[in-house]
Amino acid sequence: MSSLDTLARLEATIAERRAADPDSSYVAKLNARGLRKIAQKLGEEATETVIAALTEDHKALVGEAADLIFHLMVLLGAKDVPLADVLAELDRREGVSGIAEKAARPKD
Repeated sequence: MSSLDTLARLEATIAERRAADPDSSYVAKLNARGLRKIAQKLGEEATETVIAALTEDHKALVGEAADLIFHLMVLLGAKDVPLADVLAELDRREGVSGIAEKAARPKD
């Protein structure tokens, strides 16, 4: 099974659980608490991922990276942004230097 299959299943599970009882589903509980809480959790997981990377502990980094991806997908679902849109953007950027891509962004 491919990693994209894993992400597609996770996206479907998150979508299904958003409507569940918050007492029985972590995803539903996060969504019930609102976008601010979901974003806060994503930030916490990002920080924990950085810490795990700096400790050079492979197992901890893998676990925190999984938590980060999960919470990112919860946030995307809450904002009705399909993972396919994010993947399409990554495809669009493929083969483009990160420096060139950033320079091509509109200036504020």
